[in-house]
Amino acid sequence: MITEKYRIKKDDRVRVIAGKDKGKIGKVLKINRKNNRLVVENINIMKRHVRPGGQHRQGGIIESEGPIQRSNVMLMCNKCVTPIRIKMKRLEDGKKIRVCRKCGEIIDS
Repeated sequence: MITEKYRIKKDDRVRVIAGKDKGKIGKVLKINRKNNRLVVENINIMKRHVRPGGQHRQGGIIESEGPIQRSNVMLMCNKCVTPIRIKMKRLEDGKKIRVCRKCGEIIDS
């Protein structure tokens, strides 16, 4: 399987552009490169019914974030406050950084 370049990293702010949570903004918590999926904070909330188990686990309905397809999110620029495409730029010291195509703001902190 060919692995594609990931322009989105953990702790980035992204906006959902397709699906039931379209328009919502969240922070990337986890990336699964093998399946091209992301887990985003407060997006794609799934409910799971759990039985009580032993002394420590209480039963009930547990809500957690489910994975979402990578193609259904876009990176957010802090300056533009809009979903953006990015370009890669190389600094003088040889380090590669992500840059907003609209305003030129550096995405990497």
